[in-house]
Amino acid sequence: MAIIGCSRPEPTMSDIHPPIAEKKPYKLSEHGHERVDNYYWLRDDSRTNPEVLDYLKAENTYAQAQLKHTEALQGRLFDEIAGRLVAEDQTVPVPLGKFEYFREYRQGGEYPIYLRRSIGYGKEEVLLDVNELAKGHEYFSVGNWAVSHDESKLAFATDNLSRRIYEMHIKDLETGALIPDKLEGVSTSIAWSASGTHLFYVRKDPTTLLPYQVFRHEIGKSQSEDTLIYEEKDQSFYTSVYLTRSKDFIVISSQGNDSSELRVLDAKQLETSPILIAKREPGHEYRVRHAGEHFFVISNWQASNFRLLKIHQDNLGDKSKWAEVVAHDKDRLITDFEVFQNHLVLVEQFAGLPRMRVLDLAAGLSSEIQFPDEAYATWLHSNPVLETQELRYGYSSLTNPDSVYSFDMVSGEQVLLKQDEVMGEFDIEHYESKRIQITARDGSQVPVSIVYRKSLFKKGQSPLYVQGYGAYGYSSEPIFSSKRLSLLDRGVIVATIHTRGGEELGRHWYEDGKLLNKRNTFWDFIDGTKALVDAGYGDPDKVIAMGGSAGGLLMGVIANEAPDLYLGIVAHVPFVDAVTTMLDQSIPLTTGEFLEWGNPTLKKYYDYILSYSPYDQVRHQDYPHMLVTAGLYDSQVQYFEPAKWVAKLREYKTDDRLLLLHTDMTTGHGGASGRYEQFKADSLEYSFVLDILDIDQ
Repeated sequence: MAIIGCSRPEPTMSDIHPPIAEKKPYKLSEHGHERVDNYYWLRDDSRTNPEVLDYLKAENTYAQAQLKHTEALQGRLFDEIAGRLVAEDQTVPVPLGKFEYFREYRQGGEYPIYLRRSIGYGKEEVLLDVNELAKGHEYFSVGNWAVSHDESKLAFATDNLSRRIYEMHIKDLETGALIPDKLEGVSTSIAWSASGTHLFYVRKDPTTLLPYQVFRHEIGKSQSEDTLIYEEKDQSFYTSVYLTRSKDFIVISSQGNDSSELRVLDAKQLETSPILIAKREPGHEYRVRHAGEHFFVISNWQASNFRLLKIHQDNLGDKSKWAEVVAHDKDRLITDFEVFQNHLVLVEQFAGLPRMRVLDLAAGLSSEIQFPDEAYATWLHSNPVLETQELRYGYSSLTNPDSVYSFDMVSGEQVLLKQDEVMGEFDIEHYESKRIQITARDGSQVPVSIVYRKSLFKKGQSPLYVQGYGAYGYSSEPIFSSKRLSLLDRGVIVATIHTRGGEELGRHWYEDGKLLNKRNTFWDFIDGTKALVDAGYGDPDKVIAMGGSAGGLLMGVIANEAPDLYLGIVAHVPFVDAVTTMLDQSIPLTTGEFLEWGNPTLKKYYDYILSYSPYDQVRHQDYPHMLVTAGLYDSQVQYFEPAKWVAKLREYKTDDRLLLLHTDMTTGHGGASGRYEQFKADSLEYSFVLDILDIDQ
């Protein structure tokens, strides 16, 4: 076996013994408790240490060697996943001002092209061809873009490292030339002044990567001359800036895990100071929209599931003057909203599924849009115009591809504007989706979404691929996935367990899966897996689990605590070294996580996080087959967490099952940026899954 960190050579394709990382004891102490981390040395913030890079490359070589016999399968999977995409595709045009804006993919292009045309189908004008911008870069992303009020200039943010540190560029749309201005070290936030002479943006802290400073930039001047408008001092808050749909105000938003503080600037009067909407208070979250002379606010002030209020723009800063528009409902969580001239639209979570409610402000009437599937997702599409009775919304389900609808808020008529086309032999009628409830160990009813190909379902005998997340109040939406067909068409049942930590059943579902309630997330997943098998939705010997990021933490816990339930586990960019990361505020984004996981400088949180932290709880036992992925430039879960975890698992595990680490040496948290390139990672994962399931077709 190869020892990384000494003079022995890396493994070759003919030598498939796993690389063994050298042990270099590093003592960590907190609350009088000492831990020894033998693999702490794998952390290299510069990403240049040859010893560390050699280890990661050795793991990649080993993974490639172990999966060499699946290369033909990987090729078939890539071809079929990529082959389901329409080669030339266009989004639904969005009207704004004199133009309508849309995005296209063209034959063979890895990246989108952003375009506009005069309303009435005028000549197309290319705003950004990302294929051209991406030339010479292994990774490239346009994080955001915005057109000035007079539609003559375009600001856009780019990242060519996948570290989510952006550069802002400005294009003159009348000449097609880039303006020399370049803003470095920024987030994706963009807000134009009404005059189009200034741009507001947010600078990131170069160490923590937290967006924290709002600047005003005058077009044509150097970034060093920019004016600081606001600086966030609390490192647990994230700062952004955006323009209201009315275009009257620039909003400066400071968001913590459980509290908000928003300020507004008049977009026409740049020299005025920001006006506070409501000061931050622990536990109070709110968001705003502006229409007419009012700000509409969704707030959890005296309303755990949020309510809708409004305040006149002249009365900002006084929460007592907020007037209630929609009262709190203990059974419905308001997750999003939009304001039009004569209507309000609420997106609510009810009984585990989203609902969309339309309120007629003049008539005082309320109606709900109806959806056909048992398990589905719906969301507000781009609706930039206030003075309209047309609502655009998106819809997707486990069996229905993503769609965009136009809904007339007066007549109730709805029109399908576009449904994503799936190339090949896809037929909705071949698949079935279900929504069931399972009973967790404490009696809680946990929703589970299931999809399978009808003709291949074999009760109690089918392979089961079960996934979960359960953090940050993020609801795991049961949406369509064309790549998932590669599993369904091979007889695999796919299930999502909507564990506590999400918001599927309201705000309490999130609160019951965070901080000192975090174990509920893990227990829901384990209990859900058992219930699915007991109900015949999977062969107990053919269960695969998958999760990424915070869902990767979930994978780490079940690997330690319920290894016998799973034949295999896939953990993408997993957050697994929870204690060490949460104690180190120099690691990007750590401080903002305290209200999600707890601050381990307090002993009760230290003990609780330590009790489940996957890296700390690795033990001498048999583990399932495991595929672990990482991104060298990941700014959310640093690459060294999965790398250390795999190294320790190799030391402790008592089985001879596969343990593979694949680190993408060019990307970060989201993986590859190209439209087709991303499918290489999917093909690798699916080939691993099908291989251990002994399905080679």
